[in-house]
Amino acid sequence: MTIASSFTTPNGEEMIVLSRKDYEALIQRIEDLEDSLAVADFERKLAAGQEELIPAEYVNRMGEGESPIRVWRDFRGMAAKDLAAAAGISTAYLSEIETGKKDGSVATLKAIADVLKLDLDDLYWRHEDRKVTDTA
Repeated sequence: MTIASSFTTPNGEEMIVLSRKDYEALIQRIEDLEDSLAVADFERKLAAGQEELIPAEYVNRMGEGESPIRVWRDFRGMAAKDLAAAAGISTAYLSEIETGKKDGSVATLKAIADVLKLDLDDLYWRHEDRKVTDTA
């Protein structure tokens, strides 16, 4: 590491000048520390039951465009009729939501998320396919 130069501006502010190499090394150390803190936070939450590990097969299914509701329901080992009953909706309506035929109201999606022990945003599906249309 090279030596940093320091100086005081005319208005009294202290400044430090680093070489590009030292600056980049400092940024890398900060990023490594942030990564380490994020991993430690995840591990703490995992140990406390606030996070969970999800097998790649389920993650891949969502990545391939399958309904997160169906994937999470399968991961939780729930039959469609059981999820529908617990969320207070019909099995047919749940099927329409899972297949993308219907969006489902926010209240319905929230009920499904609660039963699956998820945040509502975990159920967001096909964001690249959803378009905001201008009705004006």
